[in-house]
Amino acid sequence: MKVKIRKGDTVEVINGRRDDKGKRGEVIKVLPETNRVVVQGVHMVAKHQRQVQAQGRTVNPGMVRFEGSIALSNVMLVCPKCNKLTRVGLSRGGESLQRICKKCDSVIDG
Repeated sequence: MKVKIRKGDTVEVINGRRDDKGKRGEVIKVLPETNRVVVQGVHMVAKHQRQVQAQGRTVNPGMVRFEGSIALSNVMLVCPKCNKLTRVGLSRGGESLQRICKKCDSVIDG
């Protein structure tokens, strides 16, 4: 299935963890094979990192916090023009496909 959300889009979390619900952020990475996305500042997870030496560098020990992935169905695209949550439609503009906001019918892609 084609993923209609791309890297750099602004999305809002509509479902999931209580403290993440309603947050908006930019998509950092899209993982289409598992239908998941990584959103900046959402679903922060902590990993205990031990000190490691690799290629002449040392990685400091401690807890590392980073964004975890969330399900694609738990986020919704925010239209850059009308600033509302929207579904994404596709239309053919010449030879290329364009993404369209279902609320205001504006083109999402530049």
